[in-house]
Parts: sequence; C-alpha cells; structure tokens
Amino acid sequence: MNELKRMQPLLGTLVEIGIMTDSEKGSNAIAAAFKCIAKVQRLLSFQDGKSEISLLNKSGRSGIELHPISADALRLALHLTGVTQCDYNCTIGGSLIEKGVLPDHGGSRAISIGTADDVVLNGCHARLLRPVRITLEGIIKGYAVDQAVNILRHHGIDSGWINTGGDLRVFGDTAIPIYRREMNDSHTFLGEFSNTAISTTSAQSHYDSRFPSMNLMQTNDDYNAGIWTVKAGLSWLADALITVASVVADNTANKRISILGGELLTGLPS
Repeated sequence: MNELKRMQPLLGTLVEIGIMTDSEKGSNAIAAAFKCIAKVQRLLSFQDGKSEISLLNKSGRSGIELHPISADALRLALHLTGVTQCDYNCTIGGSLIEKGVLPDHGGSRAISIGTADDVVLNGCHARLLRPVRITLEGIIKGYAVDQAVNILRHHGIDSGWINTGGDLRVFGDTAIPIYRREMNDSHTFLGEFSNTAISTTSAQSHYDSRFPSMNLMQTNDDYNAGIWTVKAGLSWLADALITVASVVADNTANKRISILGGELLTGLPS
C-alpha cells in the first residue's frame, strides 16, 4: 500500500490526514474528510457568531433546531458535564467571555457558569433554561476528527491517521510512534499506538505562543500548570478528558479518567 498525506488549515491549527491506500480514490476520500471537518467547525465554533452554537446561545428559552451533527456533539458534551459533576463543563462560556478569552456575540446577559440541567435537548431541538453560554471548544477538534475518520472509512479507507496537533486519531493497521513536546522543548517518547485517540494539552501561569491550546486552560484558577496526555477510544472523549485530568490533578485522576473510558498516559503532577 502507498501512503498519501494532505494538510489544511482548520480548527485553528494545521490538520494532517494520512491514509494507506492502493486506490486512486484516496485523494477524494481525504478531500471529503477535510470537508467534514470544515462543516463541524462551521456548526460548532464559539468564535463564529453565525455558528449553530452561537445561535443557540442567543436563542434563550425559545431554543433552535440543530443540525444532527450539532445535536450529537451537544448531547455528548452535556452527558460528560453531568457524569463528571462539571469537572468538564460545556456551560462555562460566560466565564470565558468575562475573561476575554471568548468573544461575546450578544444575547441576554450571560451567567458565568451553569450545569447540564440548564440545557434541554429533545431530538435536535435545544433550548436554554438559564442564560448560559454553551461552548464545545473542549471537544470540537476531537469530535471533528472522529467524524472525519467515519468519512474515510465510508470511502473505503481502512487505515490511516488524522493529526490536529494536540489531538491524534490512528485507525486500522497503522501504528504511529508518538513523541510529546515538553515545556522545555524536549521530547518524551510515549510509545507506538494504533486504533486509538490521543489528546495533549498544556496549562501555564503565563502565555507561551508555542502552546496556544493553553489559552482556555490558564483562565481557570482550578487548573494546574503542566502538560496532560490522555488516551481513549475516540478523539472527542480524549479531548474532553484532558480537562478532567487537569482539574482533578491528584492521585485519583487516573482512576477517574479510567472510569470515564480513558487512560492518563502522563502529566499527573507529583
């Protein structure tokens, strides 16, 4: 089989898609996967005032009808917000607006933080019981990666990977060695992985342009400085569990993440 790789700027980073294929349709499969990622970004981005998440945030108690992709992602986020008792919380958009991390697209005055109970989702119709601001920034990249893998498989691609910088999904027979860049620019070998999703993010007490993903992390006083890496079966879950890892940040973190379906590879503070 031949290796085919393509890269595009999406999700606030460079997204690389690599596949193993003997088919001449490989380029079409990758193009379809990129199109899928762009669609997820368009629907779910808090940064985009016209995205469905932004429209939902401005809709209040009347709510809106969501695209099935948006409804699915929101359902996953609400579920994890509930089962983690808000260690992961998709209703913290108001707080992040107050801190200047996320833009204010209008609507009624937002409360800082809510709970999963503030959102009612029936099928694809969602409405807000209180003026929270839903943000799916914690799972967008991972969710988009998972959807793109589904597209690749639909096009007959059985093996490959998608890399969005901090999020990596490997599927099929492909095995990839993973090195994690540390704060001091050294590299730690984590192992060789296949059929798994890995997510890494960082939190510091000061801004460092080498680690742009920390922007959301450093605004929350509950986070602890460091780099966390989580492995899970799906990218959206690995992405979300990064937040849980950095919030818990004690000797129970690995156990709690394991119960939720992930594994803390490294990052547990001493």
